[in-house]
Amino acid sequence: MSDVHPPSGNLLQDRIILITGAGDGIGRAAALASAAQGARVILLGRTQEKMEAVYDAIDALPDAPEAVIHPLDLESATEDHYRELADAIGDQFGRLDGLLHNASLLGNLTPLQYFPADRWASIMQVNVNAAFQLTRALLPILNLAGDARILFTSSSVGRKGRAYWGAYAVSKFATEGLMQVLADELADTSNIRVNSINPGATRTTMRAAAYPAEDPGSLPTPEDLMPAYLYLLGPESRQLHGQALNIRDLL
Repeated sequence: MSDVHPPSGNLLQDRIILITGAGDGIGRAAALASAAQGARVILLGRTQEKMEAVYDAIDALPDAPEAVIHPLDLESATEDHYRELADAIGDQFGRLDGLLHNASLLGNLTPLQYFPADRWASIMQVNVNAAFQLTRALLPILNLAGDARILFTSSSVGRKGRAYWGAYAVSKFATEGLMQVLADELADTSNIRVNSINPGATRTTMRAAAYPAEDPGSLPTPEDLMPAYLYLLGPESRQLHGQALNIRDLL
């Protein structure tokens, strides 16, 4: 995949933004776009080589702040891992301005009757439990930013159930609930703005796994979606809170 970068600018100037699943797909595109707009990006993922490639791509951007790599496997991460991450960010930067929950597992597309229980647990751990644990650990330093954003990645199958989508769909329903509860709790007590986002059909590895017969050339690339992501991570989106957003509606 060739890198398509948005024009250099300062939309996210001096913001500190953490992106999970930053090694490829939408996470990679969001990391590059955010860095190009002046953000210091913390790349979180389980595959060191992928994150190093994103780090190098950011390093090649003109005037982009140096990225930070933080390897972490969300399937096996413990409370101590999340606490150590929060402490490291607090010590190095003093705050966190944005958190994009992008990492997800797709799992099996099969009837619930035949869905493997161990795979179900893994998907729930990465897609829901890890998002909760990471958010909980980072809330104190997000509050220090004064104008922070939390974006949970959802899906159309997390807003209306669809046969055979199993744990992935159920995990995205849970993601929507997590977003709503957190947004309601923070509505009058914090300057953190919380929303869920549905990227829609996008040319990613996960999409290809779910729809192997689909022509990927008919789909928008992750880079095509970045104007909406940058808007939601930036200061102009402060009026949006507690909403289930469709990225395409913002483009």
